[in-house]
Amino acid sequence: MSEKLSTNPPVTQPDWSALVRQMRQWASELGFQQLGITDTDLSAHETHLQNWLDTNQHGDMGYMKKHGSRRSRPDELLPGTVRVISVRMDYLPESQQQAASHLQDPVSAYLARYALGRDYHKLMRKRLQKLSQRIQASLASLPGHNHKTGEYRVFVDSAPVLEKALAEKAGLGWIGKHSNLINDKAGSWFFLGEIYTNLPLPVDAPAENHCGTCNQCMVACPTDAIVAPYRVDARRCISYLTIELRSAIPVEFRAQIGNRIYGCDDCQLACPWNRFAQLTNESDFLPRHGLDTTSLLQLFAWDEQQFLHRMEGSAIRRIGYDCWVRNIAVALGNCDSQPEIISALKAKRAYVSDMVVEHIDWAVQRLGS
Repeated sequence: MSEKLSTNPPVTQPDWSALVRQMRQWASELGFQQLGITDTDLSAHETHLQNWLDTNQHGDMGYMKKHGSRRSRPDELLPGTVRVISVRMDYLPESQQQAASHLQDPVSAYLARYALGRDYHKLMRKRLQKLSQRIQASLASLPGHNHKTGEYRVFVDSAPVLEKALAEKAGLGWIGKHSNLINDKAGSWFFLGEIYTNLPLPVDAPAENHCGTCNQCMVACPTDAIVAPYRVDARRCISYLTIELRSAIPVEFRAQIGNRIYGCDDCQLACPWNRFAQLTNESDFLPRHGLDTTSLLQLFAWDEQQFLHRMEGSAIRRIGYDCWVRNIAVALGNCDSQPEIISALKAKRAYVSDMVVEHIDWAVQRLGS
């Protein structure tokens, strides 16, 4: 990697604690709900990651192995990094009761709540860039400022970063048994972002784990993907099967997918800590194109151009049309048998790939026609 952060000390030492207080204020003004700081030692998490990879529980996500130790050693990803600034931003667009009600209606399309609005990557990256620029401007005003002080790089799920481990060490929450980060005052419905920097900032205390003996997330998982506390086998996870997997969904999991066509929120909906979750204030995270209330048949009727147009600016677009139709075909196969559903499935058959046809045929057979 060509980029490198300088470790040269500044000519004039700033009041780092005062800067951090200012950073928290700026973060709040930019729409982040919390900011924390940690060092770069992720050795304990690296062992957990390596065990997960060694047992092939990452499925077809080969990039998880490809990046090697750069994911768990920030200084290898960006040399010179000594601190990571971690932030979180709430995204829940509707009440959990509303989300759960959609899961109970088999003809309603259920998409993970994080994906109902615009793609969060760009929004958070721009906000983090603004935060970084404010930090740099503050340092630049110091007498004798060393221009190598305050170098940074922003990440929002865009590089090999152990974001949940970093956020846990930065005090934003703890990693729950479902592998999501939980905050004791805000639940788990939030995005994470990071700034890697060479600033020797004071670090925050890591969050304490408060899962206790609770295993409601494990019980709620439709495919038993949480194979042990704090260990998710991606090969069984509906989020992986509907988003990351590009080939056929294993037959053994199709019935359990129900009406979930993009991701899965069941473990979060079951978590007692989410009674503290707050609805988002970000308009970009609010549902677009009626995705929170639309039916499976309405979405199944989209052709590829409609999909590409309507999913422009959405995280959903990256799975491509084939996987989109594949997922909906499976969900339709989990509905009660209805003539219009069977008719729609058969009509689509001539316009999709062989991979999708296999899922359509499975759905038609399951519906008894």
